[in-house]
Amino acid sequence: MDVMGDKGTLFETGRFVQPSGVEPVRDELGDMGEVAEETRLALAAQSGDAEASSVLGAMLLRRGDLDAAEPHLRAATAAGDRAAANNLGVLLHQRGYADEAAGWWRIAAVAGSAAAAHALGRHHRERGDEPAAEYWLRQSAEQGHVLGAYALADLLEHRGDVGAGHWMRAAAERGHREAAYRLARALDRTSGHGELDRTSGHGEETPADNAVAEAEQWYRQAAARGHRRAALHLGAILEKRGELKEAGRWYLTSAKDGEPQAACALGFLLRDAGDTESAAVWWLRAAQDGDGNAANALGALHAERGETQTAERWYRAALDAGDDNGAYNLGLLCAEQGRTAQAEQWYRRAAYAGHREAANALAILLLRGGDTTGAEPWFSKAAEAGSVDAAFNLGILYAGRDEDEMALRWYERAAAAGHSEAALQVGIARLREGDEQEAERHLRCAAGGGSAEGAYRLAALLDARRPPEPAHELGETVHEKTECEEWYERAASQGHRRAQVRVGMLAAARGDVVEAARWYRAAAEAGSRNGAFNLGLLLAREGSEPEAAVWWTRAANAGHGRAALRLALVYARRGELAEGQGWADRAVALGPTEVAERAGRLRDALREELSA
Repeated sequence: MDVMGDKGTLFETGRFVQPSGVEPVRDELGDMGEVAEETRLALAAQSGDAEASSVLGAMLLRRGDLDAAEPHLRAATAAGDRAAANNLGVLLHQRGYADEAAGWWRIAAVAGSAAAAHALGRHHRERGDEPAAEYWLRQSAEQGHVLGAYALADLLEHRGDVGAGHWMRAAAERGHREAAYRLARALDRTSGHGELDRTSGHGEETPADNAVAEAEQWYRQAAARGHRRAALHLGAILEKRGELKEAGRWYLTSAKDGEPQAACALGFLLRDAGDTESAAVWWLRAAQDGDGNAANALGALHAERGETQTAERWYRAALDAGDDNGAYNLGLLCAEQGRTAQAEQWYRRAAYAGHREAANALAILLLRGGDTTGAEPWFSKAAEAGSVDAAFNLGILYAGRDEDEMALRWYERAAAAGHSEAALQVGIARLREGDEQEAERHLRCAAGGGSAEGAYRLAALLDARRPPEPAHELGETVHEKTECEEWYERAASQGHRRAQVRVGMLAAARGDVVEAARWYRAAAEAGSRNGAFNLGLLLAREGSEPEAAVWWTRAANAGHGRAALRLALVYARRGELAEGQGWADRAVALGPTEVAERAGRLRDALREELSA
């Protein structure tokens, strides 16, 4: 209950000029003159001065000297001082005489005390009499009493009354920090509804934009008055906006005031800045105060250092704090150590608690163990909960069963959420259907998301549409790098072997032998038989036939028919007819048709030479 809303104001004496509707409040006396003032008031009270009795009683009440304060307050109340009646109610309430306190508050409230009306309203609400509570709180709020306005807003909000917002704002505007915080939270929720459409067609600010800005303003007001949750939310807004220094200051303020989430957030901010040691200090502080997210962060930090036992202890602490990520992380830790049974146990615990990535991980574990039937429902549960990876994995599962329609449905769902490999699968499916426009759109998403295969297939699609290169006036080819070449190069730089061969071919076509050889060699060394064959051709043209033969041998052994034919010709020219015949036989077997025909003729000729 709030103490001493009125401090020794005379009742209807007219001695003090007061603004209409505002409760008069006396300034507190300085410590230096308090003893002298108390002596003066005591002498005045003994001579029957009601105002002095009221002020002295309030002074003693503030000090906690209830026994000394009560007779002075009763004397002033008997003389009609409403401030004394209010403070007498406060005194009696502190002594546990709630009903008697309410009686004095009623007397003071009827006489116009806003503070007494607020106290009386709180009294009725505590007893479940909401109509009476609303009546008195409204009396207090309408007189400009900030605590009355906040208490009325709280009551109305509890009932779902639309008038709550008005009084919450009124209390916030008068400096009530909790009201400012709650008003900011309400505005935050409002702005969230308009998050997908922040600007109008004419570039004007939307209501959501205005709500975000106003929420920040109220968070600032509450935070400046020491509200630690407001400081936390303000820090989060600033961090999201990239104003990391100021965000850190507010997180620090909130954390020092004992807010665990702020300490945790400050830890992440420090970690991202490269200061892992300081981050660990704040995570430890937050974790010790029961923040599960901080405990998980500490667990991950120790896991990275190879301190698995310590990591496991913090993950368990996170779980004990009610954070399901703790069970998921324990599952990951066990899986990394090869403790499959324990991993499954922890994944199941997190998955049953609704952790979607744990459900996906559990399904993968079951799938690896051959339990397709057990994996499918967990993939579905995770995907329906929004796991993009689970949606993609469902696509793979259905594709493995040749249920292409269902597979495509899940691939599309994952692709729509930005999964690059899922977008690749949708792009391939659209290519099979002949829908090049949709195929290109999805392949661009896949390539843009880092898929080397997506980049290669997009390049091939664009390559097929490319018109012949224009010729220069003097007959020289003019080469300008096209978009398809750029995608080929991106795929090649990611290690895509077919893209590397294609980039090599494009380089060779423009006469850049060194670049061509570089890409052919990269593909060949990665196992590409086409790369090895083309590198052999390039080396042979440059006069390095022995080295070319080495690469053709590698290509032929990997099943490249043309490479086998080239080797047959090399050995035939060298006079090594038996070796040539062997490679010709190999080329016939490998094909394709035109290679097999040529190799067959060469083989027959070599056979005749050998039998002659």
